[in-house]
Amino acid sequence: MTAAPLPHATILGYPRIGRRRELKRAVESFWAGRITEAQLIETASELRAATRARLVELGLPAAGGAVPESFSFYDQVLDATLALSAIPERFAGATGSDLGTYFTLARGDEQHQPLEMTKWFDTNYHYSVPEIDERTPFAANPAQLLTQLAEAAEAGIESRPVLVGPVTYLLLAKAADGAADGFDPVDRLDEVTAVYAEILSALAAAGATWVQLDEPALVSDSLRTSREDTLALVERAYAVLGAASTAGEAPARPQILITAPYGDSSRALARLGALPVEAVQADLVRGTLPAAALADGSLARAFAGTQLVAGVVDGRNIWRTDLRAAFATLTTLAEAGVETVVGTSNSLQHVPHDVADEQKLDARLKSWLAFADQKVAQVAVLARGLAEGAASIEEDLAEVDRVLADRAAAPGVRIDDIRSQVAAAGDADRNRASEEDRREAQRGLGIPQLATTTIGSFPQTGEIRKARSAFVKGEIDEQAYEGFLEAEIERVIRLQEEIGLDVLVHGEAERNDMVQYFAELLDGFAVTEHGWVQSYGSRATRPSILWGDVSRPAPMTVRWSAFAQSLTERPVKGMLTGPVTILAWSFVRDDQPLGDTASQVALALRGEIADLVDAGITIVQVDEPALRELLPLDRERQAAYLDWSVGSFRLATGGAAPEVQIHTHLCYSEFGEIIDAVDGLDADVTSIEAARSRMDVVEPLGNHGYSRGIGPGVYDIHSPRVPGVDEQTELIRIAAARIPGEQLWVNPDCGLKTRGYDETVASLTNLVLAAKAVRAGA
Repeated sequence: MTAAPLPHATILGYPRIGRRRELKRAVESFWAGRITEAQLIETASELRAATRARLVELGLPAAGGAVPESFSFYDQVLDATLALSAIPERFAGATGSDLGTYFTLARGDEQHQPLEMTKWFDTNYHYSVPEIDERTPFAANPAQLLTQLAEAAEAGIESRPVLVGPVTYLLLAKAADGAADGFDPVDRLDEVTAVYAEILSALAAAGATWVQLDEPALVSDSLRTSREDTLALVERAYAVLGAASTAGEAPARPQILITAPYGDSSRALARLGALPVEAVQADLVRGTLPAAALADGSLARAFAGTQLVAGVVDGRNIWRTDLRAAFATLTTLAEAGVETVVGTSNSLQHVPHDVADEQKLDARLKSWLAFADQKVAQVAVLARGLAEGAASIEEDLAEVDRVLADRAAAPGVRIDDIRSQVAAAGDADRNRASEEDRREAQRGLGIPQLATTTIGSFPQTGEIRKARSAFVKGEIDEQAYEGFLEAEIERVIRLQEEIGLDVLVHGEAERNDMVQYFAELLDGFAVTEHGWVQSYGSRATRPSILWGDVSRPAPMTVRWSAFAQSLTERPVKGMLTGPVTILAWSFVRDDQPLGDTASQVALALRGEIADLVDAGITIVQVDEPALRELLPLDRERQAAYLDWSVGSFRLATGGAAPEVQIHTHLCYSEFGEIIDAVDGLDADVTSIEAARSRMDVVEPLGNHGYSRGIGPGVYDIHSPRVPGVDEQTELIRIAAARIPGEQLWVNPDCGLKTRGYDETVASLTNLVLAAKAVRAGA
């Protein structure tokens, strides 16, 4: 059998939650016991079939492995854990099917704390962190991959199985508790590579002609190895995986596509092209081509017999690709003698399904956009041009030229007054009173040692969603809706008083999402109806679209925060989302530096803080959970990012008087990498995710000598588990061993929006009891 190359067009992955979040609903129904495992599997199979058919309809060839199998029930890293049978020893008591074990790893149960979660490179997607030690068993378990391959074959589609590559998998893993000192999961690369070889052999035997192994570790300076060392590990692993033949009646393995998404692989590209694999992908949106290697022909020589999948269509944002510029890149490669395939910069899991679903977006704005389906169509257009010549797609190129010109000239994209305000903001606007002066001024707040609080949101119940929907549809008027919200806020305030929390929140019943709420009230934003993107597991968000210069036409949160404070003698926090997180969790304009856009958002928030303080709010929390998320993967770009990101937070908060206590919240981050930046935010109190990692963060904080308030989370809200008093007491004591008691706060890891009230009340009651026990020295 002769191995066939990839066609001229492919993508790295496609949204998997369903156009109307069908997978989310099915998975959550399974968890709730409303459907059986067989029914969940059937729904997943139907979604996969619809995806394959849609991709072929949009222009991807049904043959040649152009259609990727990028489905996941929860998370692609967890899929790799299951495919390797790498179940941590502490889950030995978990029983049930593969899928049951899979969900136990993801969510935990009464006996098992779930795997830790953290951000997938510099995206808002979360993955389940593998736990590896010297004893972790590895064995090939390709059942899910084989099922998907067979489904596609039955539909007449020659699809391409997708799996996180062995080097990236091990570099994303953590050493399991109890591992030997100095053990690193990557120490077991040779064993894991052998299991990958078994998986590839099984796929080949089942008829797979191509397999995609994702190795984004190649573009990151934020992992445990240098890029040079990561590349050496990749060369070591793929020397083994690529050695087996793809020819003959019974090929030993499928052809291999290695991907390097999310960043710049230009320095490694020639060496990747020389690997014994059939195709290598490069992100050419965030990365570049090695100009010298192109010019002297060395890139073409390195890629002799190997295809380059050129990721020229952006898989991270929703703006239409400049097709003329992309085609010029493709032409440069072709003219240099590199066999080129048109592709996306990364999986399209980070963008919504289809612009055509949006019936309420402004028509002009809509014409500027490309969601997943439109991006696949763009890939197909560019591939046609590559195959048939530029003249064959000139009409498409000209249409995009017109759209890009229209976007640049549209009203609201540039507003001189807003830009003048940003330009006028100086260092004095980013600096508050000294830490000592603020600490003294804030003693009047009467906050006890080991103060208890929550991060902000309380559960979004069915009644809240029903009332919001009725208001949006005009079924109830504004007075009735506001009356409902006031009753909900009062209920949440009374509940917190009853539980015994020290610093209260209003619960955010009026907010659909911590970014979308503000996007609907700020000029320069638009929101979608169906633009859902997976965040983790069954959770999805609708990122707003930041298309123009940003300003605040009116106060956004004062009405509800002031009402909540009027109900209680205890302090109530005003709750805002910070400028970096608003950018990170939106689809942001790509026509100016991010730092300029962040400063516009910061000035809007600065005005909101002033209005909150005028209304009697003495504690204001400005959440920045995405601060670490946007940290560039390239080390040389990180300092500039931290400068403008920290600067935008300080611009937002710099006008607050000393007696106003500024809080912030960060989550799912490797804080050791950005501890200087966290300190640089100059917040009076910072709350951080820490429960799943069992307070790993307190060591770098202690070593750094962090001197302001800190609240490492003692309650993991991303699991339905109710942590007991003893469990939370132990975590507080671990933190107190490194952080002075007068600095330490006690709080959950994150907001409680996605939890139910029964588990929330039980967990918070235990949290308060744990804080009291530690205060009393029990």
